[in-house]
Amino acid sequence: MKTLCAALVSLFVLTTCTSGVSMSAPGPRWQSPLLTEHPLVGRVWDVQAQAFISEDALLQALRAADIAILGEKHDNPDHHTIQRRLLASLTATQSLASVSFEMLDSSQQPALDSLGDVDLHSDETVRTHLRWDDDGWDWSLYGALVLDVARTSIALRAANISMDEMRAVYAEPLESAIEEALGEAQRERLHVEIDESHCGMLPQSQFPAMVRVQQARDAAMAASLGSEADGVKVLIAGNFHARHDLGVSNYLPDTAGPVLSLGILEVNAEWTDPRQYVQEFVEVLPHDFLWFTPAVSAEDYCASLREGREQTAFNASGNRSGN
Repeated sequence: MKTLCAALVSLFVLTTCTSGVSMSAPGPRWQSPLLTEHPLVGRVWDVQAQAFISEDALLQALRAADIAILGEKHDNPDHHTIQRRLLASLTATQSLASVSFEMLDSSQQPALDSLGDVDLHSDETVRTHLRWDDDGWDWSLYGALVLDVARTSIALRAANISMDEMRAVYAEPLESAIEEALGEAQRERLHVEIDESHCGMLPQSQFPAMVRVQQARDAAMAASLGSEADGVKVLIAGNFHARHDLGVSNYLPDTAGPVLSLGILEVNAEWTDPRQYVQEFVEVLPHDFLWFTPAVSAEDYCASLREGREQTAFNASGNRSGN
C-alpha cells in the first residue's frame, strides 16, 4: 500500500490557488449551524505539504489515486454534500470505478447487485429494496449519495460486516493476517480510542472484542474495494476508518496503488491552526487532506451518555414507583 506521492500533490498545488477554497454550490452554503464563521471553514489542508489547496487541486489528487477514502462525521449533512460533489466530479470525468459504503453490510450486497431490477427514480423503493435501517444510518443523509451512484453503471459495494459476522468476531479470535495488520502500538492506540469513544464507560473486559470488531470491519472495508484496473475505487466511511495509521489502509494488499485519505472534519472553536487537527502518533500521517466544515451540534455526547446511565440507575433503584 502506498499513500499518495507528496511530490505529485505539490505539482497540483502550483497550478491552483494555494489559499484554499470555500464551497460555491448554489443554495444554502452550510446546513450545519455552528461555527460557520470559523477561519478554517470551507478550506482544504494538504497535511504533508502543510498548505491550503483548492478544491480543483484536491480533485486532481483524487483522480491520481487508485483508492480514495472519503471520511465523514456521520451526522453532519455538509460532509455528505462534500462527498456528493467529489463523486459527481469523478463521475463526470469518467474517473470513478466503484463506491463502497460503510453503511451497507455484506448481507445487503445481493440487494445492491439487483438494483437494476427496481425503479431507481423512487427513493422509497430503493430504500426498501436495500433494507436500509434508519435506526443505524439516517437515509435522509445517505440516500442521495447511494442514488447518485445507483443511477450510473458504477459498481456499488457493501463494505461492512453483517451482524452475524460481528457476533462471530466477538466470540472467536481473528485470523492472524487481520490481527497482525496492526502493530502493538497501533492496537494499544485502538484501546485508547475505543475507551474515549465510549466516554470511559466501557468495561475493560470488552476491549479485546471491540478491537477485534474494529479490525474486522476495517479489513472488510479494504476487501470491498475490489481490483478494477481503471478508475478510482472510493470508500465512504467515518473519519476514523479513513486514517492511514489505524484504519482501512493497513488491510489493503501490497499491490494496491496510491491510496488517498480525506478527513472531513468539524472545526473546533479553539483550534484555528489546521495542524492542531492532525492527530499524529506514529510516522504515518493519519490523513492526506483535511476539509473543514461547521459543526452540527454543541451537545456533549459523553455528558448526555452519563446522564442517561445515571437516570437508568436511578429508575432501577425503585424510583419508578414514585418513592
